[in-house]
Amino acid sequence: MPELNRIRGGRTPSLDELAKEGITFTRFYAENICTSTRVAFMTGRYAVRTGMELTKVTPPEGVGFNDREVTLAELLSDAGYATHHIGKWHMGDIEEAYPTSQGFDYASFPMHNQVSYSFLLRDAEIYGRTTSFTPTTVDPDYGLDKHFRLYDWVTQVEGKRGGKLREWGIQPGERPDIEFYKNVNERFQEQALASLRELAQGDKPFFLNYWPQIPVAILNSTDDGRCQTPNCGRWANAMSLVDGYIGEVLEEIEKLGIADNTIVMVMGDNGPMKQEIPASGYSEWLFRGTKGQALEGGHRVGAFLRWPGVVEGGTISGDMVFVSDLYTTFARIAGNMDGVPRDRIIDGVDQTAILLNGDTRGRRDYIHLYEVDQLKATVKQNMKIHWPAPGVNPAMAGIFNLYWDPREDNPLKYQGVWAGTPFVRMRVQHLRMKDKFPDWTPARGLPYEGVENLRPETVEMVDTWRKLYGDARDVVLGVESAGN
Repeated sequence: MPELNRIRGGRTPSLDELAKEGITFTRFYAENICTSTRVAFMTGRYAVRTGMELTKVTPPEGVGFNDREVTLAELLSDAGYATHHIGKWHMGDIEEAYPTSQGFDYASFPMHNQVSYSFLLRDAEIYGRTTSFTPTTVDPDYGLDKHFRLYDWVTQVEGKRGGKLREWGIQPGERPDIEFYKNVNERFQEQALASLRELAQGDKPFFLNYWPQIPVAILNSTDDGRCQTPNCGRWANAMSLVDGYIGEVLEEIEKLGIADNTIVMVMGDNGPMKQEIPASGYSEWLFRGTKGQALEGGHRVGAFLRWPGVVEGGTISGDMVFVSDLYTTFARIAGNMDGVPRDRIIDGVDQTAILLNGDTRGRRDYIHLYEVDQLKATVKQNMKIHWPAPGVNPAMAGIFNLYWDPREDNPLKYQGVWAGTPFVRMRVQHLRMKDKFPDWTPARGLPYEGVENLRPETVEMVDTWRKLYGDARDVVLGVESAGN
């Protein structure tokens, strides 16, 4: 929001203009971790139902998206849409999980998340962002286990549906540094614009899913010698760069003459990283909480949508919207509600009415909030309960009026006593449905299958990984630490 940006010293003119021309969702809930939000968007389901509620950090992983899922890309493809994905994917490094295996005609994406371009670098050690990872910092006299740290993972790849992937942008013997990360991000932007031109000139409607890796900026991912905004924090600087990317996409849409028939949506995927407050230039805003937490600050993100001639410009919506609602809403707009699965719980509800008719037309007034696989809170209308840990007296549950206390600092003393029983009924109903439709497990397999030009050192690393850990179905590596 421009007003909050001014308070914080940020500048996002392209995003501000998009909001002015479309709708701003003031009560938009993502999941509280990046992988989970992407999974919920792609499947219309709470991430915990898919088994993909954990964010993986250190490659390789040997785990990923299950091919039993019916993705948004598959729904749109079945409705006649051309589908491209550019940028961060972060839903697995096994062939079953690649975007080209999940409904996208073409994809260019990093095999892992930003950690592999930022934390796991010599640059990060020099600047004190990580320690004792790269070979130069491992004590040669006492580091007996030569395979405790694995290197030479696949970086970024591209390919088409039904074909092999190819790693690009790196040569045998090369290892990424921060300049590599910057160059890769620029290349993703170029590919997004190229995809936009290709799709616009085709004879099909299209879905371009573009997820930039920045503003994640564990190290400076912009020009180190220049502040991008008065804020000048690392992430705030990177957000200014992303805003420029958004501006280039919007300008290209105008040049191609497709603006009046194109939905553009921009949103965040979780709250700020606790470890990056305050030096990143980011902090808790209106809400308390950070990435990984079931507080409002972990889940509520900025979200904006433009649809000329349909969505009235400058609309502010206070309706509750969950990221999984986009799955069902876009299926409705594309005319493929028949493709939405009926053999599992789909949590997303069709929110088309908000787009067509504006504020107060929403179809959701509750959401369950998880931390990994633990139900930690439930929101109903403006009321919220923090579920106590097992074995704790339920009467100790904190109940909040989010209109009175959006930061969840002061649980109600007696004014919310009435809400305890209705909330328990909601919890019981939710858990009964989970008993009837149990959560799935993710797919597991050998990393990087289907990449046809693996570097020799990557082949050696994967062979070591396989020998060390045996059947990949029995190992999941790199689970993200709490709150990361």
